[in-house]
Amino acid sequence: MQAGRREYPGRPVKLSGNMKRVEELLKQQYWIIDILPVQVPKKSEGQYFAVEQFYRTALREKVQMQKFSLLLKLNCYVDVTLILPETEERTVNPAPDLLRQMMAEREVLLLFDDALITSDPEDTYLTLYHPDARLLVLVRTLAGSEGLFVWQPAEEAAREKGGEL
Repeated sequence: MQAGRREYPGRPVKLSGNMKRVEELLKQQYWIIDILPVQVPKKSEGQYFAVEQFYRTALREKVQMQKFSLLLKLNCYVDVTLILPETEERTVNPAPDLLRQMMAEREVLLLFDDALITSDPEDTYLTLYHPDARLLVLVRTLAGSEGLFVWQPAEEAAREKGGEL
């Protein structure tokens, strides 16, 4: 990883068994739901890594609550299927306490119709794969209500426009 730039969408998700649709979604266009409004440039002169580390430690509970609140609000509008990648256990519309606990403890996948969100408690962001236009607008609105931003990494934006990666 180069200074001043995160590699997205994060660590690879370990999948097994019959998770074919999830695997397909993980190859689709994605957006980042983040504490920062845009991707930090490769040659940024700021202290990105120190700031990110501060958010991951001192402000961890705040970031976790922002991510959880966004997903909880989203579940008011669409069905959510919580998937635990290591066991493939699925729960449709999990109780808020269960969702919060799972998000705090481990990496989770959240399936919304034909879209997917990945969440890892170690990350300051969520990754949204393959949203339709309606879901993307809804996620942007709800993210804003939590002080989060939705943006597409430069390489994904280029891919969407038909450019080279």
